[in-house]
Amino acid sequence: MNQALAFIGLGIMGKPMARNLMNAGYELHVYARHPEKARDLIDAGARLHNSIAGCVRSAVGTLTMLGAPDDVEGVYFGRGGLMDSARPGTFLIDMTTSSPALAERIFSEGAKRGLRALDAPVTGGAKGAAEGTLSFLVGGAAADFERCRPLFAAMGAKADFMGPAGRGQHAKAANQILVAGTLSGICESFAYARRAGLDLNRLFGLVSSGSAASRQLDALGPKIISGDDSPTFFVKYLVKDLRIAAEEARNAGLSLDVLEAALRNCLDVTARGMGDLGTQALIHHYEK
Repeated sequence: MNQALAFIGLGIMGKPMARNLMNAGYELHVYARHPEKARDLIDAGARLHNSIAGCVRSAVGTLTMLGAPDDVEGVYFGRGGLMDSARPGTFLIDMTTSSPALAERIFSEGAKRGLRALDAPVTGGAKGAAEGTLSFLVGGAAADFERCRPLFAAMGAKADFMGPAGRGQHAKAANQILVAGTLSGICESFAYARRAGLDLNRLFGLVSSGSAASRQLDALGPKIISGDDSPTFFVKYLVKDLRIAAEEARNAGLSLDVLEAALRNCLDVTARGMGDLGTQALIHHYEK
């Protein structure tokens, strides 16, 4: 693959992912609605553009890491967006956690223009983005996935092909159901233990080495105990992901009680002004 890439979406996840591509030797072109967010990347050699069209003009691949499906819709289908601006043959890799239906639309509309789209949402959070240990859940055409393996390898530790367009997003929805269920269990356990007068540090030391062990517990348990709500993944983004999963589940005729309860509880936390806190702030739902 040619070395020129475009990257759009330099948030808490996108910026370190873009930096890892640069560290792997790729020539990086970036577009940001808030250019100050890209300053350190520009200082390191990235080229800043004031439009999407300018950013993608010379790129063989464009990667997007945006906040929500509406942002994806605008970047891909808005005036001067990727569908208008990317050259035929360009790879379009959307790593946003978004709607499976939107991923299918990007693939089909892109194919009409000679564009090669992959939906490739990630797991691993900000820590994984910074350390280059993300996992990618990829939908699209298998041949395009194989061509883009070096890009995924530059940003993460694992990439799996899940099937046709939209399947990457479905896989991420399944992942987020697991995350939310596990996080809810941790918060409920700690709320119960506190009310019972238990020493949470001592409890954590025991349960984290037993059958209740999980990555969520290891990463967020100490933060909950210490009252550290700083984000590696925002509550508001978990709400967005769970809404997508819940809508897909309802459309499929599934009744997923844990998912629906987790979504309601996260919505309660955001309604109390905590959407920009880390997902461990779900504990506050139980501490009213």
